[in-house]
Order: sequence, then structure tokens, then C-alpha cells
Amino acid sequence: MGRYDLTDAHFALIEPELPSNDGKTGHPWNPHRPIINGIFWRLHTGAPWPDIPERYGKWQTIYDRYTWWRRDGTWDRILKALQSKLDAQGLIDWEQWALDGTVVRAHRVAAGAAQDGYDEPDEPPDHALGRSVGGFSTKIHLLSDGNGLPLDAHLTPGQTQESTQVETVMEQVAIPRASGRVRRRPRRLTADRGYDAQRIRSWLRSHGIKPIIPPRRRKGKRKPGRPVSYDRVLYRRRSTIEQCVGWLKECRAVATRYEKLALNYLGLVKLAFIERYLRLLTRAPRTTVS
Repeated sequence: MGRYDLTDAHFALIEPELPSNDGKTGHPWNPHRPIINGIFWRLHTGAPWPDIPERYGKWQTIYDRYTWWRRDGTWDRILKALQSKLDAQGLIDWEQWALDGTVVRAHRVAAGAAQDGYDEPDEPPDHALGRSVGGFSTKIHLLSDGNGLPLDAHLTPGQTQESTQVETVMEQVAIPRASGRVRRRPRRLTADRGYDAQRIRSWLRSHGIKPIIPPRRRKGKRKPGRPVSYDRVLYRRRSTIEQCVGWLKECRAVATRYEKLALNYLGLVKLAFIERYLRLLTRAPRTTVS
């Protein structure tokens, strides 16, 4: 088994969400498992798609399978199914979440996509590419729970200010529960000083979320009114999202953007989420030594 290949336990968790050949017209699907292994190999190595080892199958088949499942929502269904399993096992912290943005350098091959997005209606016209202090880049707006478990992500051009995307990222979360209901909100949200804005605090409170955001350090005369306060002890847990960003960028196809389309790049970010979920769900329980 290759370094990034799915184990039997991993594949058993996602197999129910994969399309089958039952009732399929035309050429049947090639076996899913080696193709998914090839996709994960590419996620970790960041190599060009044609360089995927032949043991996983034809690279064009692997690329087509990845994009097809991204378009028809297969990856999203797997993501939601695994989030539901995590919630059922009490592995999602609903008390406190954290939000942050991180800039990812875009390789020159990421440029040049057509403005029409190759018939992708949800593809942003700018393809989430821009110019920031770090150069040609994309910004990932990342949301994690209190344990550093990634929950959702949103892409913008690299120069986008993080505070403008709070509502967008928070509204995307919808985790199905065993009861059939969908949960969307934590009790608290932690973010750094870059998110210090009355608009953000008001929006969070209106949705029943307590903001834990330190005020900006301002020079000169203090503004009139009640000073902003925050829980310093709870704010320390914001370090978990920094750790989550570090883990995410261990995937080389995420740490540097090579994809021309934002949707294809976001799909790889979500694949990294899926792999994290699989490892967590199949982790052996810790044993205590008496």
C-alpha cells in the first residue's frame, strides 16, 4: 500500500457515498479505490496531474473523475457524511470555533483561465486570484472548531481583507445531525484583531454567537463609549486554527495553487478536510496506563 493510499477502514467510510454501476448507462466506472488513491497522491505531492504514477491508472481518467465528482457534488456529499459521523461521535466542538485567513502563493500555471470559467456557473470571474504583499496569490478563509478540526473554507483573491468574508464563511456551514436536523452555529467564535469591527460583532450576536475578538491597538485619544472587552483565557484557544492552517499546507497541492479554476482548487482543500476526517474517525482509542 502506498504512503497516501486509503486503508480498508477509510474506504469503508466513503464507499456508500460513491456512485455505483447499478443502472449506469454507457461505460461502467473503473474501480474507485485506486483512482481516489491517485487523487490523494497528487494532493500531497503537488505534482502535475500527468505525473501521477501508473499504478493508480491513467492520469486523464483520474483527473476527469476528480473534476466530475466535484461538479456533481460527490465530494461534498462525502464531506457532509463524514461531518455527520464526527458529530455523532462527539468529535466536533460546538462550544467555540475559530476563523482566520491565510494567503497561498499561486504558481504561474494557475493564470490564464478563461473569463467564462469553462461553463462553470459558480466559478468567480477573477478565479480567486489576485495580487497581495505575497505576490500572485489566493486567500483561504478557514473555519475550524475549538480542536482545530477544519469545517469549511472560502476562496478570494489574495488581497481581500479577512473581515469582509465572515458572514459568507459562517453561512456556508451546515452539518447534518443524526436527528435529521442541521446545525450551523457554535456558541462562541474566536478571531484575531483583524476582525475587530462592529458589523461583525453585531452579526455574530444576532445569530446567538458570542464574539471573542480583541480590539485593535489604536494610537491617540480613545474613542468615546464603552471599551470592547473579551475573554483572554478563551482567546488563547485561537491557536488551534493556526495549527490547522499549518496542517493544511502540508498538502503541497494546497500550499501552492496550481489549479486555474478556483472551484478545482477549493475541491482539493475539501479533499484535505476529508482525509483529516477519515484519520480522526479511524483513529484507535487511547489506552490509559494504570
